[in-house]
Amino acid sequence: MLFQERLDRAGKLPRWVLIGVVAVVISLAGALGIVRATGTQFDAVKRVPSVAAVLSVPTVGLENYLLVGSDTRSTTDPTDSDYKNIGSTEVTGGQRSDTMMILRYDATTKGVALLSVPRDLWVKIGDSDRSNRLNTAYQEGPEVLTRTVQRALNIPIHHYLEVDFQGFKEIIDGIGGIEICVKRPARDRRTGLYIRRRGCSQLAGTQALAFVRSRFYQSKIDGVWQMDGTSDIGRSTRQRDFVTALLKASVKHVASNPMTAHDVMASFANALTVDPGLKLVDMARKLRPAADVGTASYSLTVVNDIIGEAEVLRLSTKSNDVLAYFAGTGPAPAPVPK
Repeated sequence: MLFQERLDRAGKLPRWVLIGVVAVVISLAGALGIVRATGTQFDAVKRVPSVAAVLSVPTVGLENYLLVGSDTRSTTDPTDSDYKNIGSTEVTGGQRSDTMMILRYDATTKGVALLSVPRDLWVKIGDSDRSNRLNTAYQEGPEVLTRTVQRALNIPIHHYLEVDFQGFKEIIDGIGGIEICVKRPARDRRTGLYIRRRGCSQLAGTQALAFVRSRFYQSKIDGVWQMDGTSDIGRSTRQRDFVTALLKASVKHVASNPMTAHDVMASFANALTVDPGLKLVDMARKLRPAADVGTASYSLTVVNDIIGEAEVLRLSTKSNDVLAYFAGTGPAPAPVPK
């Protein structure tokens, strides 16, 4: 039953890392007229030269960005206050992807669309004949992942953007924390989350990250800690709350403290890894209208399967219309209701 529930929402996998990236880019782009150092900060972002060779040539009328949320432990600091909750490379592996999405920018309409890509999708890895979960391709590097996505979905990928968990903590601390509101005291012993009282609390980076990463969320009801029974639905709700709080806090901080926006941008740049040709300031300008009109969300239709002892997802032909849209060869289907 749990697997079926997860399958039913396969196209709506957790997207907080990626939407959070877009939200911060858009909100901080609003400071471009105030802080001219923004471009310099963006120029300092980490680049992945190897991915350039596998990116698609320009497609008339659209740009597709592969957005990856990294759960890598390779950058964790043993002296970090929540190191035990995040884990080391020896415990949890050094290179994993939490979320993958395709962001489509329409050069004609200026519209933005997002497509969730399940990391358990069964695919051919890179240019090889080996099949495995999509997440396995990420472990072999951005270029292998990019090639795998293009091959599996038959859509062009023009840019690559990745953000890691640890970088988000720096961003949140850089803007002075974010306000999270809960109906009851909350905790998650796995991530280290502990919110003592109901209502709204200002969370620093470590606790904010613990909140949004929580998979074993508990609420205190009538003096007893009880596990959240809403599973991924509840987690998705918390992630949306997190993104909203991050966006509001970013805008408020930059507007109130324009002289410190340089430092915020530095933290943001440290959280990102992108392809050599991606100009983040240009991306921010393109995405900025989406802050007002929103984005269209799409999902892939998949079916469950078992390979050996592994539960995996296979792409259904019912996804063809959505994939044609993201390939630039078909009209926009009806988006997923919000």
